[in-house]
Amino acid sequence: MTEPQDDRAIARYVLDTFALWGNANAYAARFTSDSDYVAFDGSRHRGRDANVALHRPLFEGVLYGTRIIGEIESVRWVGSDVAVVHASGAVVWPWHRDVPSARRSRQTLLVVRQSEGLSIAAFHNTRVEPVRIPPRWLARAFRFWVRLRSRLANAPVSATIRE
Repeated sequence: MTEPQDDRAIARYVLDTFALWGNANAYAARFTSDSDYVAFDGSRHRGRDANVALHRPLFEGVLYGTRIIGEIESVRWVGSDVAVVHASGAVVWPWHRDVPSARRSRQTLLVVRQSEGLSIAAFHNTRVEPVRIPPRWLARAFRFWVRLRSRLANAPVSATIRE
């Protein structure tokens, strides 16, 4: 059974990890040696060394001087020593005080409790971009176009929409 202080410890660990942004070695040290890291561009990196190799050139180049502004949205225990954490925030430039809406991201982390303490076993970052639902007439026209192209290509349409 987990206690509320366990949730707070996990949240603090993740926020402290975010505070290490800019230092590739210190940041990567917060992850397990065999961690999975899915970056903003969808690339997947396995292990601490790959984490350092990903971040060092970024911190020395296009992300120089940036920091993470983030908050913990939820901590959910999926085992006695494993928690799924959802966080939101963004990498921001030194002159930003708040997260610009166009830069907002959501992170999913798998945090594990081991004999040596907490560590992040998996991390996935994705940009928050709400889907815009097109007007009904446009959606119908798009469905017509998909059906037509599928017929011309002799390809089956996998979804049927009934109105």
